[in-house]
Amino acid sequence: MTRSTVTTPPPDAVRPGPLPGGPAPGSPLGPHYSRCFGCGSDHPTGLHLTATTPDGITVEAAFTVGESHQGAPGLAHGGVLAAAMDEVIGMSVWLFRRPYVTGRLETDYLVPVPVGTELYLRAWCNGMSGRKAYLEAEGRIGSADGPVAVRAAALFIEVGMEHFERHGGQAITDEHHEYEVNP
Repeated sequence: MTRSTVTTPPPDAVRPGPLPGGPAPGSPLGPHYSRCFGCGSDHPTGLHLTATTPDGITVEAAFTVGESHQGAPGLAHGGVLAAAMDEVIGMSVWLFRRPYVTGRLETDYLVPVPVGTELYLRAWCNGMSGRKAYLEAEGRIGSADGPVAVRAAALFIEVGMEHFERHGGQAITDEHHEYEVNP
């Protein structure tokens, strides 16, 4: 993975472990919001990612690249693949029961991803320092151990829930009565 110093954890960063009371291994994770492009079931052309955590600190998800996700004829749009990386990384920080937003996302494209492909995603946290979380993800073609098609490194910044309430208004209030991990 080619990454900048911005997405590289500093020496004082701490790798998080599973939180007490967090999702049990194998637990499915719900959507951030029903109309989220990445994981919402109510978004008409979204990725509709379904995710689980195998260990309370890693997230695994999958989605099928559809016709509405293509760029060049027959191939996934690079921006859609970046969105998938951002989404699976965003799902992994929800495991830590604090709201985050993407500060920087760096994406490497290794092989083309044809329409109709099942892309298997995995994300993990390399370290946390203050309000910053340093994360990585990969997307593999056809199976969890298939060829790597895309990799990403990211910096996420912790924010208060008022950030989402200010921008999401009533939708956040309706779907999230109090902050929870993917309710």
